[in-house]
Amino acid sequence: MQALLVSAGVVALAEIGDKTQLLALVLAARFRAPLPVIAGIFAATLANHLLAGALGTLLAASISPQIMRWALALSFFATAAWMFLPDQEPPGQGPSGFGAFGTTLVSFFLAEIGDKTQLATVALAAKYQQLLPVVAGTTAGMLLANVPVVYLGGAAASRIPLKLVHRIAAAAFVVLGILALLGHTGLE
Repeated sequence: MQALLVSAGVVALAEIGDKTQLLALVLAARFRAPLPVIAGIFAATLANHLLAGALGTLLAASISPQIMRWALALSFFATAAWMFLPDQEPPGQGPSGFGAFGTTLVSFFLAEIGDKTQLATVALAAKYQQLLPVVAGTTAGMLLANVPVVYLGGAAASRIPLKLVHRIAAAAFVVLGILALLGHTGLE
């Protein structure tokens, strides 16, 4: 349960103000079909984070606990630092002719490759070594951050203090990094 809750919370915070959240806004405005856009976000995130989580659990099984502890700490600290870098504009709106679901699926999957939430999923899966709870949590976190944007659009997004949210998310990643250094990785 801890893996699911921590994963959901950390990814939801990390996603606020992220380029994929802006992509959700653009797709919602373009298609004006919230359910297919949300379904595309869900499917893309689930597929992307399943791959990332599988990599994380594979790394945890292949690397000694001491090396994993340092790798986890460094990845969490790097993600915390990454929270302070402004996101670039999202990639193109995806292939035309796929409709709301298909365009969202392809666009979100591609936008998540190498994104901080994907890397966080790798690290969380390595930390907890519980693939399904981590992926369920990170996927839920993505939906928690993106579904309101799809429905409420720019009005709500403009009222969220992004710098504060990014600082809170960075602090959460720093705490995870410190816990990893102290040996609280779930690997013992």
